[in-house]
Amino acid sequence: RPGGGGGRTRVLVGQRIEKGGVNFSAVHGQLSQRAAKALDLGEGGPFFATGVSIVLHPHNPQVPIIHMNVRYFEMDAQRWWFGGGIDLTPHYVVAEDARWFHQQLATVCAAAHPDFYPRFKAWADDYFYLPHREETRGVGGIFYDRLGPEAVLDKAALWAFTQSVGDAFVPIYTELLGRHQDEPFGERELAWQGLRRGRYVEFNLVWDRGTKFGLETNGRTESILMSLPPLARWEYDHRPEADSREAETLSMLRKGINWV
Repeated sequence: RPGGGGGRTRVLVGQRIEKGGVNFSAVHGQLSQRAAKALDLGEGGPFFATGVSIVLHPHNPQVPIIHMNVRYFEMDAQRWWFGGGIDLTPHYVVAEDARWFHQQLATVCAAAHPDFYPRFKAWADDYFYLPHREETRGVGGIFYDRLGPEAVLDKAALWAFTQSVGDAFVPIYTELLGRHQDEPFGERELAWQGLRRGRYVEFNLVWDRGTKFGLETNGRTESILMSLPPLARWEYDHRPEADSREAETLSMLRKGINWV
C-alpha cells in the first residue's frame, strides 16, 4: 500500500466453495480528515489498522454463505478499538442450523462476558440490514465494533475474546458445510441463490462500513471487493410463490428473532 503497510489476499475456487477469500491487512499512515470524520474521530493523524476477513460462497445453494472478520484500529493511547464478528447468510434458512449457529456464538461470548451475546447479536441484526429491502442480510450472528478504553473488559481481555471469535470460525463452517454439501439442487435453487447473492452485493457496496473505510484509505480495490460472489442475479420485483421454501426464508430475514 503506497500510504504504508499492506496485506495479503488469497482466493479459493474449489469443488465445494465456488469462491472463497481471505484478506489479511496491516496498514498504517496518515488518516485523512475525510476518513477521520467518517469514523467520528475528530482530527486526522497517524493510524494503524489490522484485520482478517473471510467470506465463503459455496457452489451448493443449500449451503450458507459465511463471513468472519476480526480487526484492530489505533491512533493513540485513547483512540483504539477491537471489532469483529461472524454472520451467516443462508440462501435457504434452516431454523435448526440457525439455532445451532447462534448457540456456538453464545458459548464463545459467555466465556468472555455475560452481556456480550445479547448485545452483539442485536448489533448484528441492526448492522447486517438492508433498509431499502427491509430485510436482514441473513440470520445474523454477532457483530461488535469500537470496543476500546471504555469497554467492560481491559485490552488484554478484548484481544483474547477477539481471538476466540476467530478460532470459532472453522469448526462452525465445517459443521454447516458437512450438513448440506451433498444435498441435491437444480435450476430453481440456483436462480434463488443468485437473487440472495444479489442482496449480498447490495449490502456490501451500499452499506458496509469496512468497504467504505478501505476505499477511503486507498486500500487495494481487488482485496476490498474480494467478498463479492462470482455471480449474482437481479429480477424486477421478484416475489416467491406463497408457502414455498423461498417465501419461508424471506419471512425469517428480519431483526429480533431469538435463536437461542
